[in-house]
Amino acid sequence: MNSSQFNRLYPNGVSDNELFIVCQTYPELTIERDVSGKIVVMSPVGDDLNHKHLILSGLFYYWTSAHEHLGLGFDSTSGFMLPDGSMRSPDLAWVRKERWEKLTEHDRARFTHICPDFVVELHSPTEALRTLQSKMQAWMDNGCQLGWLIDPKSEKAYVYTPGHAPEEITGFHHKLSGGTLLPGFELDLLKLK
Repeated sequence: MNSSQFNRLYPNGVSDNELFIVCQTYPELTIERDVSGKIVVMSPVGDDLNHKHLILSGLFYYWTSAHEHLGLGFDSTSGFMLPDGSMRSPDLAWVRKERWEKLTEHDRARFTHICPDFVVELHSPTEALRTLQSKMQAWMDNGCQLGWLIDPKSEKAYVYTPGHAPEEITGFHHKLSGGTLLPGFELDLLKLK
């Protein structure tokens, strides 16, 4: 199934419950919902980008496991219901512990109604950079505090913070910092080259 086929089945968009059922029925697909309620099926990525995602996930897991008292990390299989009505699945996400603990067990077992404090998206050749830039801005508009959009092919990264234009970083000889939100977390971009 692709986005068009799903949206012909659900011409008026999908509710939270319908979305959960669709995702459970097609676990092999990465599915999001846009602000209009339409289903967006994400294309699989190539093995080279998947390898970079594994490296990034491993580095992030190492930091989150040493800082469990601060918050919880999530991978690309997690779905977050945002205040604008969309459901998005970033490549990596992190939520402060005190915010996570306020969620009900029911909400934690499904797509959580919370915007992560930190998200990372890796640019894939199957998705336009402009589309990912719009997604990153939507994360910020929904309450995210820090976002990184990383484009391994062009060796560029974009750092998003609320109320500011994204900072473009050219060249993978730089490191990205989690700042005060993620104390001590740095990403050496050379690891994704």
